[in-house]
Amino acid sequence: MEKGKKPAGIKDVARALGISIATVDRAFHDRPGVNPKTRARVLAMAQKLNYRPNLAARSLKLNRRLSIAVYLPEQIHSFFAPLLEGVRSAAGGVFGVEIDVEYRTYPRIGEGDLALLESIPDGRFDGVIFTPGDPAKSEPAINRLSRSGTAMVCVASDAPHSERIAAVSVDAYVSGALAAELLGRTIQRNGTVAMITGELHVLDHAEKLRGFAANLALLAPHLSLLPVVESHESAQEALRQTRNLLKRNPEVAGIYVSTANSLPVLRVLEEQQLLGKVQVLCTDLFAELIPLLEGGRILATLYQRPFAQGKTAFEILLRYLVERVRPEHATRLAPHTVFRSNLPLFADRVRSKARAAAEARGV
Repeated sequence: MEKGKKPAGIKDVARALGISIATVDRAFHDRPGVNPKTRARVLAMAQKLNYRPNLAARSLKLNRRLSIAVYLPEQIHSFFAPLLEGVRSAAGGVFGVEIDVEYRTYPRIGEGDLALLESIPDGRFDGVIFTPGDPAKSEPAINRLSRSGTAMVCVASDAPHSERIAAVSVDAYVSGALAAELLGRTIQRNGTVAMITGELHVLDHAEKLRGFAANLALLAPHLSLLPVVESHESAQEALRQTRNLLKRNPEVAGIYVSTANSLPVLRVLEEQQLLGKVQVLCTDLFAELIPLLEGGRILATLYQRPFAQGKTAFEILLRYLVERVRPEHATRLAPHTVFRSNLPLFADRVRSKARAAAEARGV
């Protein structure tokens, strides 16, 4: 957009397409009365014109700054760093609304998250974005804040029985189901497979296990699932657990690592000269995985689109706070399956972001 030029508004989009403002408005808000083809044209034109909703007019009734908290785990950095970048991107793109955003971290999912939520006074924030660990333990704090007027949005996992207004994550059940089908089609002989996850009280991990186990039994009955391994999102624990797994099951045919904590698992397989022999499915995509995919040493990785998760979560929360549009109960993104064949579609972006992060750290 040219310097000094005002962002396009809803009237500009309607004029460019030769349709009514009412039709454009219905298309933006996915209301009835607009066919999918017209809605697609509206969204494409909005992007072309760099359309930004006139939140300023809608926010006049607020007559104050919005205050939002974003509380995310530090581990696993390869996942939560791009998720945080997505949140910051959405926050930085807001036009016409004054927002104060407080960013804080805690060690990992299930460690420090509950204490942070419990420390928030009633009414301190208009909205909070966070990743819940144990849903049952988190619910009282979520419900207290919700009842005090704070809009709570879960990202990357969920507390579905709480009073949060929305949740954004990858479809965890589908991720597990994809992993089962891929291993079933790749491993033709009878054998055993293992799943290495985080902590099973985290809903995201539990749903991946549910999808993996159910579809392995349905689509690959020739494969038996070993007892699930919980690595607790710890690199040292993943190293220890993987060594024990291979010691007990030296003939394991495949391993599904359902969190981004895959590097310790791959390190053990390489130490034991099994990398490339055991079929391995990873989760997410970061610089260290790229050469392993390029060399065919791992089968694929299921990319959870952390940037999109963070961006979507912030946009949903802001729209609710400004427009009072009640979001869907849960937004589940489709995972991207990354093989060696389609890796170039993702690799350049991942490498460039890794370089930028290294430069920011002064490395």
